[in-house]
Amino acid sequence: MIMKNENNAPEIQVGIYSGEQISFTLNGVFNDSTGTFSDSGNWTAGCSGNKLFLRNDKQNLDWEQTLFLNPLNAEDSSFTLHAVTIGVNFHWQRKEDQIFKGKLKLVIEDNKVTAINVLSIEDYLISVISSEMKATSSAELLKAHAVISRSWLLAQIEKSRTLGKDSRKYKTHFSTDGEIVRWYDREDHQNYDVCADDHCQRYQGITRASTTVVVQVIEETFGEVLSYEGVICDTRYSKCCGGVTELFENVWEPVNHPYLQKVIDYPVTPEGINLNINNEEVARRWILCNPDAFCNTSDKKVLSQVLNDYDQETNDFFRWKVTYTQSKLSELVRTRTGIDFGTITDLIPLERGTSGRIKRLRIEGTKKTMIIGKELEIRKALSKTHLYSSCFFAEKTGDEKEPSFVLHGAGWGHGVGLCQIGAAVMGSKGYSYQEILMHYFRDTLLEKRY
Repeated sequence: MIMKNENNAPEIQVGIYSGEQISFTLNGVFNDSTGTFSDSGNWTAGCSGNKLFLRNDKQNLDWEQTLFLNPLNAEDSSFTLHAVTIGVNFHWQRKEDQIFKGKLKLVIEDNKVTAINVLSIEDYLISVISSEMKATSSAELLKAHAVISRSWLLAQIEKSRTLGKDSRKYKTHFSTDGEIVRWYDREDHQNYDVCADDHCQRYQGITRASTTVVVQVIEETFGEVLSYEGVICDTRYSKCCGGVTELFENVWEPVNHPYLQKVIDYPVTPEGINLNINNEEVARRWILCNPDAFCNTSDKKVLSQVLNDYDQETNDFFRWKVTYTQSKLSELVRTRTGIDFGTITDLIPLERGTSGRIKRLRIEGTKKTMIIGKELEIRKALSKTHLYSSCFFAEKTGDEKEPSFVLHGAGWGHGVGLCQIGAAVMGSKGYSYQEILMHYFRDTLLEKRY
């Protein structure tokens, strides 16, 4: 749905997916800026050298590297991208056809064609909060998510502008012979503002059914962001913090954001529990316990409102366990990292964050020992997709000939900022969206920017 009350809402560019060829359907008449193209129906886009081409059963058309296709009637038109991969590298990765409003931009990147959706940020948000969770979630949760999704996006756009003015090269990793530390942010997007998958924010156009409540939520929070000392906040979020949130700098670049600090995900500190979880022994006790927390819930009604169907395939998010034989673990890590450790003999946490998530992990093997970090690098190394979180400890069991490694863990995702399941529970308990935001983002200001 194209919102009519857009006022001064910024227009953004969202990278959907890339391929050697992309198939799409124009549901309505679309024009290019030169007047060369004016058509609807099914098309295939590809590239030959430095030129784009469009093909169907009637026409063969060539362009330079970039093509904008604009709907003649924006309200009634859309376009469908076929076989879009969603959940890239996650356990529920799959392909689906997705429908989008707005403009279609095609560019050449690395000898592939990339499809980009150009639209108003407010229309983008209608999809995001219906894709990150269900459109049937509580209104207060949806409002909170609208504000943080808008804030995060505008903060990333501003960050890209700042980086573009800085002559120094932005780094997201460092490595030595004995250590690799890498974090995964979104600065690698050169031709658009954000991508459409979980790497940025989950965006699936109008494929996920929206509701009048979602549209109303976007209108009621129109232009609202969280700010700290006049700057729009980098409002991160993940599925389940596990009871305590993590610091920004423990997951991404070494920058401290005062509003992304350690937060106990409950109104009061759980009794009888030590929360100095960066200590190894305390972390183990924390992972094995079952503390009170907003995100410690099995309420299917709340979870069904927050989690899309494929997310509900994961139901052990607060505390979890994964078991590998030594040989399977050794092969998995070799495949995922490209490093031959030989037979892995131990996984030793060297440094943990405020939520217990491991920042630096030493992997000991018969051929090689190395330290890896940060949290997503660790999660990628220890799973075919992504380990639920880096808040875990490894217990060796079985005999010496073929021991097993049992990973006992807590939480789902990086744990920084808003905890989506915790926020959903807060919404179900009657907390307002302002209270939800102030719980996770301390000392921030809710303000209208446009």
